Amino acid sequence: MSITLAGKDFQHLEQVGYDQWGRLFFAGPGQREVALPSSERWMLQQAVQSGKRRARVRSYSIRRFRPEMSAFDIEISVHEEHDAGPGAAWAQAAEPGDVVAFLDEGCGYLPTTDAAWQLLVGDESALPAVLAIAEQSAGALSTEVFLEVPDSEDVRDIAAPPNTKIHWLPRNDSAMKPGTLALRAVRDAELSGGPFYTWVAGESALATGVRRHLVNDRGVPKPDITFRGYWRHGRASLG
Repeated sequence: MSITLAGKDFQHLEQVGYDQWGRLFFAGPGQREVALPSSERWMLQQAVQSGKRRARVRSYSIRRFRPEMSAFDIEISVHEEHDAGPGAAWAQAAEPGDVVAFLDEGCGYLPTTDAAWQLLVGDESALPAVLAIAEQSAGALSTEVFLEVPDSEDVRDIAAPPNTKIHWLPRNDSAMKPGTLALRAVRDAELSGGPFYTWVAGESALATGVRRHLVNDRGVPKPDITFRGYWRHGRASLG
């Protein structure tokens, strides 16, 4: 689901890249306000706060900037058949006027100057960033995209930008580890020739696995790959 975050403070948020992301702080169950950390060492301060007071925090990519209204959109994955995590539970109950905070963490997308095309790979956690990159870089580089999602119902009927090919990879199996299909698809793919830039993100093993395959099996230079492990399967996040 898509959530629009708006407020006068967001007018100071500068768009610095296509995959820009940050930490969203929001109230947890039973909390009436967001108890924000007051130190630059916010992770430590967050960790020592009691669970009843501690703000919930999750990382999200900015799907779309809306500067005309000092706002931006984020997307949160919600599946009714699964227990909702803190972010999904908050999104489903969110109402206009709810107070949140956003800590900008910048971006990582930086194509190499000699790239003839680009490869984008991700699971559902990287879907907003992948689509934002594909849309905003349209016309600059031909793009091939491998996007893994939980179910066939998550496949979107979108108008792909020119020179962009999107491979949707639904798992349709709750027991399958996220990232498995995307990694397999990249390994089996007949990729275009010439130097290319790769941006891959999602479950940690997917990001590192794609990088390892491209470097070891296809001879791609390490500096030509940006990889990010957004999360690790089986490990819960604080908050």
